[in-house]
Amino acid sequence: MEIDSRLLYEILEDVERPARYVNGEWNAVHKRLDEVDVKVLLAFPDTYEVGMSHLGLKILYYILNQRDDVACERAFMPWVDMHAAMKEKGVPLYSLESRLPAREFDILGFSLQYELSYTNVLAMLDLADIPSRSMERGPRDPLVIAGGPCAYNPEPVAPFFDAVLLGEGEEAVGEIVDEYKRAKRENLSRRGMLEALASVPGVYVPSLYEVVYREDGKIAAVSPTSPAAACPVEKRVVRDLGAVPFPDRFVVPFAEVIHDRIMLEVFRGCTHGCRFCQAGMVYRPVRERDPVDLCDLATHLVTNTGYEEISLMSLSSADYSRITELTSDLLRRYAGSGVAVSLPSLRVDSFSVDLAKEVEKGRKTGLTFAPEAGTQRLRDVINKGVNRDDLLDATRAAFASGWQSIKLYFMIGLPTETEEDLAGIVNLAREVLACGREELRRSGAARSPQVTVSVSSFVPKAHTPFQWHPQAPMEELVAKQDYLKRYLRGRGLKLAWHDVKTSFLEAVFSRGDRRLAATLENAVALGCRFDAWREEFRFDLWQEAFAMSGVDPRFYANSHWSYDDVLPWDHLSAGVSREYLVAESRRAVEGVPTPDCRLGKCVKCGVCPQLKVAPRILARPVEGVS
Repeated sequence: MEIDSRLLYEILEDVERPARYVNGEWNAVHKRLDEVDVKVLLAFPDTYEVGMSHLGLKILYYILNQRDDVACERAFMPWVDMHAAMKEKGVPLYSLESRLPAREFDILGFSLQYELSYTNVLAMLDLADIPSRSMERGPRDPLVIAGGPCAYNPEPVAPFFDAVLLGEGEEAVGEIVDEYKRAKRENLSRRGMLEALASVPGVYVPSLYEVVYREDGKIAAVSPTSPAAACPVEKRVVRDLGAVPFPDRFVVPFAEVIHDRIMLEVFRGCTHGCRFCQAGMVYRPVRERDPVDLCDLATHLVTNTGYEEISLMSLSSADYSRITELTSDLLRRYAGSGVAVSLPSLRVDSFSVDLAKEVEKGRKTGLTFAPEAGTQRLRDVINKGVNRDDLLDATRAAFASGWQSIKLYFMIGLPTETEEDLAGIVNLAREVLACGREELRRSGAARSPQVTVSVSSFVPKAHTPFQWHPQAPMEELVAKQDYLKRYLRGRGLKLAWHDVKTSFLEAVFSRGDRRLAATLENAVALGCRFDAWREEFRFDLWQEAFAMSGVDPRFYANSHWSYDDVLPWDHLSAGVSREYLVAESRRAVEGVPTPDCRLGKCVKCGVCPQLKVAPRILARPVEGVS
């Protein structure tokens, strides 16, 4: 039954940004729900403006609504004021398109983009009046499924999900719907339905696995309890991005969202091999889209949305082997039309600056580079593949081309970091500033250069060479921040940093196991939600939640694990072999870099033979893949 419109509008009169909660955006899909077999609700555990900026949600919404037998709708986590009003008035979580209560859908699909959104998942289930734990749900409750990057270690939230999709969803979502339809047609029990879902490659059903712990708190084993459960569960990967649908229209929001533009994914995957980077490991191999297809998609999207900016998306867009050709074609196609082209991610090299100069004519607001570490020794440890001269040449070229503001991203608390590495951040920032002053003085620019140093704390992530390494204790991270605050001062320099408490919590859940589920339940009961939002984060409540559940969070965040330990996510495979990750971890300690396989021979990471998929690099194929 649809939500009472009069009651809803009474609430909307008193909340911030009511456009978040109403329907009717351009390109939203509306179907007769009584004419479809399966109703799917894509539930994003953050605000509308965050969720509507997520490309994955747009892709799945488009693909599912292409099917005549499926209606796919959207729901987002209501902001604090709306959440409180809905609880007070008895209004449940509902979909935007039809205002149908979430619990009346067949499948709820949550996107887990960030560990600090976990409390929002539980808050949304509570608002929907759906039991939070999978084992407590009955035959009339919807299936609750998760996907996204956090699915590579879903163990802290595993008890809350009926199933988790590991990897890419373009093909898998249709198979999940088909298995659901078959299970309903054959009148299977809920467990039978979950076993049917487990037959879909890439689908992990947590309730079909048993976890046994050692006396020291580490895991002894994770074992399937059903023949339907694979071990390990291997991620899904789309072999040819050109063979699966990509939206030719996006829902255009009423309200301003974070990324309010056309997002055109030029390729997927990354081979730089940064040892801290989960995305670079789990999205392998590289698969590039055809530039002709991309230009055609851009034409449809501009026509169907009215957007005036095309953002070329990937983990590092300048790595796309046809990037010059693509950007030239798009710029020529939209010259004089008011449609701009942007590059959200750049390498630290002069080629990237030349590219940015070409696509950002007249809009030189600022460029961002990510050297990550202050010394070459530590950059070799993390396998960044960038040296001091690369950075100075790139920033000098940027200042000479008219940019006056540069942002530099660094990480503190990396394995083997010393005070010399911190001093290197200060020195590098000052050198970049000196380059800016020299180039702007030479060009006669009236303004002074601005260098912003943004510092985050290292968080160990699953399926990376640093998964065995601990996060530095919070006290050490605060001391490192204080060092930078003391020395990164002066005209033209600005320092920004992340709260170490949120980084600590992220590390706890990134390395966590199922015992953290009780902590999450306690945290939500105490009032935790929107933990990624500075104004809502309550570390004191989290400390209380850990104490209530008898969990020491430092066990997860600050423990060094051995290569022989069973990790919470070892029964889930991202394709990258354990042998490769161990070898990379050891090379890191030795300070030995590993080359990018895109530029030479295969580095034996294991993805291609394990998943039976080859890289697709249009201009420069990888040699000797094995």
